[in-house]
Amino acid sequence: MNASALLVDVTIPVHSATRPIARAVASVVDHTRAEVRVTVVAHNIDAAVIRANLGTYADHPRVRLLELHDGIPSPAGPMNHGFAEADAPFVSVMGSDDELSAGAIDSWLALQSRTSAGAVLARIRFGDGTADPYPPVRGGRRTTELDPTKDRLAYRSAPVGLIDRNRFAGLRFTEGLASGEDLAYSTALWFSGAELAYDLHGPAYTINDDAGDRVTAAPRPVVEDFRFVDAISELEIFPTIDSRGREALAVKLIRLHYFDALRAHLARGQGVRAHASDFVGVLAGIEALAPQATRLLSAADRRVLDAVRSGQVDDASLDALLTARWRYRSAAALIPRNPFLVLHRQAPLRTLAAGMRAASA
Repeated sequence: MNASALLVDVTIPVHSATRPIARAVASVVDHTRAEVRVTVVAHNIDAAVIRANLGTYADHPRVRLLELHDGIPSPAGPMNHGFAEADAPFVSVMGSDDELSAGAIDSWLALQSRTSAGAVLARIRFGDGTADPYPPVRGGRRTTELDPTKDRLAYRSAPVGLIDRNRFAGLRFTEGLASGEDLAYSTALWFSGAELAYDLHGPAYTINDDAGDRVTAAPRPVVEDFRFVDAISELEIFPTIDSRGREALAVKLIRLHYFDALRAHLARGQGVRAHASDFVGVLAGIEALAPQATRLLSAADRRVLDAVRSGQVDDASLDALLTARWRYRSAAALIPRNPFLVLHRQAPLRTLAAGMRAASA
């Protein structure tokens, strides 16, 4: 590998012997024309185990294997370790069970070259072939000169794609969190004021779900699960985000993270009523980011929040309310309590429509 011509450093943390790390690495080194290096970080596991799993790729000139033992079951540490060891102009991150379509990084670099973007968002697909509708950019088609609020970039939590290392030299994943370690990082990216682009029509980053030991999938206490909210509010850049941006961010956190946490809690049979005060506290923390944000939620969403706040709802009733908020053919799931807000950019109707168009691109 020509070190002086190196363009992209890709970091892939791996914490388990069962992860298909060779597949992830192969998708980069075998299908990228540009000079790229993959840094595999063996996290809290003997590097020799990961070296064996890499097979012939362990000695590939585009691959290096590092080791990190911090005793913390979070990808933040190894991701940051990879950032610290990077020296290419651009960095990228991958999950160890994910993979890139052929030419993905070359496509990101080409788009960056045309736009001088500080970050290029990857097109994401899932292992079953379906497309990720997030972020629901303007008209479902916007690819350049992205605006963090107008293009609802907060819906893209993982900073998957290409990132200018020098422009964001000090930016790191939030360590010490059980989940959401990438949320403050991505928020800082999207609201940085840097030029941003979306490779909506390029080769995809594929998120596979064939690993049963994802660190972030483990059950956690409610409050612990949402410590990322504090990390976002404590960002140096946060005071510069205007009220519209904060509303967009808070609405997304409620729609995706909060409601998903409620549903997961019910699925585990833990009983929401016993933890109602925790969920109420978490909701208050999100609302503190943007006190008017809940007005942009659907009527069905608001019924869920009212039920949680009451502290009296039983699990079956809450499950029914959650099911109703995902029934997008109903008016209650699409229209806010104030019907005059139905066409607001962050209200459900336009957000869902943009997401559907983006997913079909």
